[in-house]
Amino acid sequence: MPRSAPQAILLVDGYNVVGLWADLRRVRDREGLEPARRQLIEALTGYSAFQDFDTQIVFDSQYRDTGSSREVITPNLCVCYTNCGQTADTYIEKACADFRYDLRKFQQRLIVATSDRAQQLTVVGYGAEWMSAERLGAEVAAIDRRVQRQQKAAKKPSSRFLAHALDPAAQQRLAKMRFGKHQP
Repeated sequence: MPRSAPQAILLVDGYNVVGLWADLRRVRDREGLEPARRQLIEALTGYSAFQDFDTQIVFDSQYRDTGSSREVITPNLCVCYTNCGQTADTYIEKACADFRYDLRKFQQRLIVATSDRAQQLTVVGYGAEWMSAERLGAEVAAIDRRVQRQQKAAKKPSSRFLAHALDPAAQQRLAKMRFGKHQP
């Protein structure tokens, strides 16, 4: 069965976010850009699936030895490296300009996550929504906590005794066995 259209396309200015999220900045400064990129990708994987966003994390190729490439991580997330000499800003601006004439704009939102003020004004001018890197970080953290609470609640036993987790018929059979009334 084909996947339904995601509710929004999220374009993330990767290095802008890496520079503004404190935990990613620490990883970048201690271990380098590649570990920081991987951590951002991991953070946005669950967020994108939960929100049903088609997320594209855009990185400038100036920090890599290769040219333009696109790496699909999940059905909801891909990583785009720009052409040599092209910035993430110009990639995102072109995507916003193209989206203006795309029929998907009537069914999907286009959101750009960056805290670059000039970029913010440009993408809003093209009709896209803007989200700051800080707000994206807060939303990612909130959804992560929500998912953890849901998983914890699903795993939490109703009682400290294993027998209480059994259905009533199994509890009766267990009681009969305990009192020697078990019949094969």
